[in-house]
Amino acid sequence: MTLKEEFETRNFSIYAQWLGVLSMILCFAVGLANIITLDLLIIPFAAICLASSFLILFIEVPLLMRICPTSSGFDAAVRRISTNYMRAAAYGIMALVQWLSIIRNATSLIAAAVTLTFTALCYTLAAVKGQAFVGSKTLGGAGVAQMIV
Repeated sequence: MTLKEEFETRNFSIYAQWLGVLSMILCFAVGLANIITLDLLIIPFAAICLASSFLILFIEVPLLMRICPTSSGFDAAVRRISTNYMRAAAYGIMALVQWLSIIRNATSLIAAAVTLTFTALCYTLAAVKGQAFVGSKTLGGAGVAQMIV
């Protein structure tokens, strides 16, 4: 299935997975940009944003779970985030943390908060509509990870 065909399925989990990749890129970029700020109250939010980008990487690209050496505890935690509801909750929590960063000062962390929120909404829509989670083949889902072993 090509990327175009994946988007034509109208499965919100595919949209959410790609929004998750966009969130990962934005979290890394704005987290890195804000961690060098002089505002000591923004630095923890920027660090959490950076950590979120790496967590999202392992959530959305299952191929990395087979390639990268990680601890069994981390693997178990990431595998628990497998259903649409769990992914929506994880993204919702990450979004809430970034929304809380604007209490002190409005920074570019808002961009990460917005994309994380949209990702959580797409996963929620997929769960409410009863759509099964479908991993994108482009990102290492749907049997690609098993081909490596």
